[in-house]
Amino acid sequence: MSRTAVVLFTRDLRVHDNPALAAACANADKIVPLFVLDPKLGDLSPNRSRFLHQSLADLRTSLRDRGGDLVLRAGDPVEEAMRVARDVEATMLGVAADVTAYAKKRESRLRDACDQERVSLRLFPGVTIADPGELRPSGGGNAYKVFTPYHRAWTAAKWRDEVATPRKITLPEIAAGRLPAMPGGESPEAAAGGESEGRRRLTAWLRDLDAYGEMHDDLPGDGTSRLSPYLRFGCLSPLAVAGAATARDAEPYLRQLCWRDFYYQVALSFPRISTKPFRPNAGDEWRDDPEALKHWQDGLTGVPVVDAGMRQLRAEGWMHNRARLITAAFLTKHLGVDWRHGLRWFFRWLLDGDVPNNSGNWQWVAGTGNDTRPYRRFNPIRQAGRFDPEGVYVRRYIPELAGIDGPAVHQPWRLPDEVRRRLDYPGPLESHRDEAVWLRP
Repeated sequence: MSRTAVVLFTRDLRVHDNPALAAACANADKIVPLFVLDPKLGDLSPNRSRFLHQSLADLRTSLRDRGGDLVLRAGDPVEEAMRVARDVEATMLGVAADVTAYAKKRESRLRDACDQERVSLRLFPGVTIADPGELRPSGGGNAYKVFTPYHRAWTAAKWRDEVATPRKITLPEIAAGRLPAMPGGESPEAAAGGESEGRRRLTAWLRDLDAYGEMHDDLPGDGTSRLSPYLRFGCLSPLAVAGAATARDAEPYLRQLCWRDFYYQVALSFPRISTKPFRPNAGDEWRDDPEALKHWQDGLTGVPVVDAGMRQLRAEGWMHNRARLITAAFLTKHLGVDWRHGLRWFFRWLLDGDVPNNSGNWQWVAGTGNDTRPYRRFNPIRQAGRFDPEGVYVRRYIPELAGIDGPAVHQPWRLPDEVRRRLDYPGPLESHRDEAVWLRP
C-alpha cells in the first residue's frame, strides 16, 4: 500500500536542505508539497508580497523539475492542509517549526486536527541554524537574555547535518491550483525572490566573504551579503549559509547569523517582542511627535546619513545594517519617538522584515531590549564620518546633495550661506535632548 505525505511549506520555500521535504520523500511514496495563501497574513507589505510570489513561482518550477508540483490553496492553513490530506488519504504531514505566536498557535491547531484525522504530524527544523529551544542558560530559564553567553553556547553546539535535495517527487492525483496574479511592490529596486536567485547571490557573495569582517560596516562599499530576505522566507537554508561561511573561516559573518538565531530564541520565550518592551519599565517616556516621525519616514530629517538610509529603504526594500542602527537610534534616542513607530515603518518596507529580528533589533537600539548598555547613543555625524568618510553613500541616495564634495556633505548646515540657499534640502530637525552637540557649529 502506497503512503502519501503532505509537506506544508511556510517559511522554508526551497528544495535544498529542507528537512520536512526530505523526510517526506524518504518515508512516503507520494508527496503533496502544499502552500496555503493565508488571508490572516495579508498584512504582508507590498514588497514582501511580491517577493513571496516570486519565491513560490520559483519553488513550483523546482518541484516540477523533479516530477512534482507546488499545490496552492487559499484560506485557513490548518483547514486547507487537512482538506488536502483527506483528499489524497495522507497518513503524515510535515511542517517546519517556527517561533512566532501565530506560528505556535498554527502548530497547536495542526496537532489537534491531525489527531482527529489520525494523521501523523511531524515538526522539523530549518528556519534557524540551532533549534530555538535547544540552547538554554545553565542558570535556568527558557532563553538567553544576553547575546555573549548565547554566542558561546551556539558556537560550541553541534549542528544538524544538511539533508539532500530530493531528486524525484511523485505527486498524487490532485489539482495544483494557480498562483495569483503578481502583486505590485513599492520599491522599484527591490531584489527578486526565490531559491534560484538566493543561491546565485550566495555563490557570488562567497567570493568576497574574506573581506566581510573589514567591510561589512562600510556604507558605500556595501560589503554585506544582502541575503537576509532569502533567509527570512527560507529561500536559503541558514544552515547551508553557515556551512559555507564556516568553510571559509568567516567568523564575523557567522556572528551575524548567530544574532539571527539569538533573536529567534528570544521571540520564542517572549512572544510580545513586537509590542512590549523586553526590559520591564523600560522606555515609557516617548514623545508624541507625528511631524518629526513623518520627516524621518520621508528621509527629510536634514541629517544626511539618516535620510540616505531612509531613502535606501524605500528604493530597495532593504537598508544597510549600519544605516539601520543609525536611523533607528536617531528616531528613538535623538527625536525621542517610540520605537514601535519605527518598527512598523520598517515592517512596511523591508523584504527581510520578520518578527524576531526586526523587533529584537529595534528594541536593542531603543534600549528596551537585550542590550547590556541600554543607554548607548549613536552620534550620527561621527557614524557618518567613520563609515562613509567621503560621503559616497549619502550622495548615492540624496541627489539634492550630489554637488557637495567630500565629508562636508554630512553637515550641510555648516556650509556657506550662499551654498545652503541653493540646496533643496531641509535644515536638521531639532533633537529633544540637550546633548545634540553635533548640530552646533
